[in-house]
Amino acid sequence: MASSTNFSLEKMLVLILLSACVGIVQSYGNGLVSRVCDSMTPGHLLYSAQNISSPFNVTSDRTSFKEGDEITVTLSAQSGVEFKGFMLQARRVGSSTPIGTFTVTASGSQGLTCNGVANSAVSHTSDSGKTSVQTKWKAPTSGQLNNIEFSATFAKQFSTFWVGVKSSVITYNGVGTATVARTVSTVNSECGKSKVCYSQPNNCDPSTNTGCYFMSVQTSTDQSQMKIEIFGKADGYVSVGFSDDQEMGNDDIYICGIDISGNLQLQHAFSTGKQSPNILLLGNVSDIKTALTNGVINCSFTTRNPISTGSRATSTSEYFLMIASGPSIQGNIQPHTNKYVGASKANLLNPNMITSEPFPAILKAHGALMLISWMTTGSLGMIIARYLKGVAKGRGCCGKDFWFSAHVTLMALSVIATAIAFILVFSHAQDWNGGAHPVLGCLVMILSLIQPIVAVFRCEPHHERRFIFNWAHCFIALAIKGLAVAAIFSGLSLIEGSEEDEWMLKVMGGFVAWEALMFALQDLNMRSKKKDAEICSFGGMSTEMVLLILFLLGNLAFLIALLVGIGRAG
Repeated sequence: MASSTNFSLEKMLVLILLSACVGIVQSYGNGLVSRVCDSMTPGHLLYSAQNISSPFNVTSDRTSFKEGDEITVTLSAQSGVEFKGFMLQARRVGSSTPIGTFTVTASGSQGLTCNGVANSAVSHTSDSGKTSVQTKWKAPTSGQLNNIEFSATFAKQFSTFWVGVKSSVITYNGVGTATVARTVSTVNSECGKSKVCYSQPNNCDPSTNTGCYFMSVQTSTDQSQMKIEIFGKADGYVSVGFSDDQEMGNDDIYICGIDISGNLQLQHAFSTGKQSPNILLLGNVSDIKTALTNGVINCSFTTRNPISTGSRATSTSEYFLMIASGPSIQGNIQPHTNKYVGASKANLLNPNMITSEPFPAILKAHGALMLISWMTTGSLGMIIARYLKGVAKGRGCCGKDFWFSAHVTLMALSVIATAIAFILVFSHAQDWNGGAHPVLGCLVMILSLIQPIVAVFRCEPHHERRFIFNWAHCFIALAIKGLAVAAIFSGLSLIEGSEEDEWMLKVMGGFVAWEALMFALQDLNMRSKKKDAEICSFGGMSTEMVLLILFLLGNLAFLIALLVGIGRAG
C-alpha cells in the first residue's frame, strides 16, 4: 500500500514539473513576460544569462531627445544568427524602471504592461527565428527626464539568452533644468589634485571666462573609466582628443556638438588626419550632461571605452591632449577653426595642469609680414598715388616723379612681403584649416600678383583707353585692401579667439577707423584745392605732407601694438 502511495506521489511531482515546464515554454513562445519587467531575465529553469559578448545589437536613429520625441529602435542580429525571443525597454541611465511608451510597427511584436503602464515594453509573439525587429518609442511629455538607454533581452534558444544588451546613451536635451544646468563648477580647484586639466589660454577658468577652452580628465586608478569635461565657445562643436603626437591623425576623440534639431549630442570618433573623423558607436558612455548657453558648449560624461590611437596598445596613460572647435551644418561637423595642443604629454593617472603648445614662430612671422604689408607699406603706397601726385611734381629720378617711384617701391615691398607670408604659412599648415582666413589670404595673394601685371601693360597717360586701366587699377587696389583687412581680422581672431576682451581685434578696429579718417581728410583737402582753398595752412609744408606724416605716425602706433600682441601670443 505504501509502495503504491509513493508511486502516486512521484507521478504527481512529475506532472507538476511538466506543467511548470509547459508554462515556461508557453511563456517563452508567446512573449507574455510582464512578470519579469524589472529583471528582464527569462524564467528558464536551470539556465542563466550568457556572460560573453552578445551577437545581437540595439540601435536607435537619434542620439538626443526631448519631451514627446519619437525614436525608432532596431534590434538586429549579426550575420548568420537569429533570435527567437526578445524584450525591449527604455530606461533612465542607472535605473531599472521603464520610461516612455512603444508603438508596435512590426508583425510578430506586442506591447507589454510594466508597472501598470501599458506599452512600456515590447516583446515577441512567437518563437520564430528573427534577424531584425523595429519599433518606435515615444518620450514622456512631462516629468523629470534624463539621459536614457534602450535595454533588451535576446533569446537565441531556450538555454541561450542575453540580458541587458544596451544601446548607446540617448542624451536628454529638453526643457527641464536638471540636466541642462552648467556642469563645470569650481573645476580649477580640482585641477592638479584629482583631475588632469588643459585649457586655452593657459589656466583659464571656464566657470568665469566664456572665452576659455577647457577639458579635464579624471581617471580611475585601474584606468577602467574616465570622467571627461568639455567647455568652449563655438558655432557648431567643441571636441577633445588623445594623441600620440601634436599632429591630428590617429587620435581618439569625443565631439560635443549641435545636432540637426539644435540640441547638443555627444559623439565618439577616430581622427584620420585631414579628412572628417570616422564616427564610432558611442559605446560604454554614461552620465552624459550637456548645456548650450549663449553659444558656449558644455558637456560632461563618464566613459569606459579604452583610448585607442591606432598605433599602439591602450595600456599607456600618456597622451597629448587636444581641443578643437568649429562650425557644423545640419549636425555635420566642418573643419575646425580653432585647434589647441598641449606642449607635452599628459599622464592621465597623474593629476596636473597641462600648458598649451607655444604659438609657432613661423605663424607669428606670417602675421607680422601681413600687418606690415597692409597697415603700413601698402596703405602709404595707396595714399601717395591718390593724393600726392601734385607734390614735387616734375621732380624725381630716371624720368619718373618722386610720387611714382615711392608708390611703386612701397607696393612692390607689399607684394613681396605678402608672398613671403603666404609661402611661410602654407609650408607650415599644408591645409586649409582656419575657416575664411586662408581663403581671404589666397585672394589677396592672387590680386596682388595681378595688379603689377596689369600695370606693366597699361596704355600711355594720354591714350584714349587709359581710363580702363585707371578704373581697373583702382578697383583691384580697393579689393586687395578690403580683403587684406578682412584677412587680418580673421587671423587675429584665430590668435586670440579664446581671450575674453579680444583687445587685438579692437586695436585693428581702431586702425580701420583711423585710416578712414585720414583718407577722408586727404580727400576733403583735395576737393578744397580744386576750389583754390585748403582745409588748413602749415606755412612752408603742404597740407598733404602734414596729413601723410600724421597718417604714418598713427599707422606705426597701431602696427607696433599689434606686433607686440602677436609676439606675446601663446
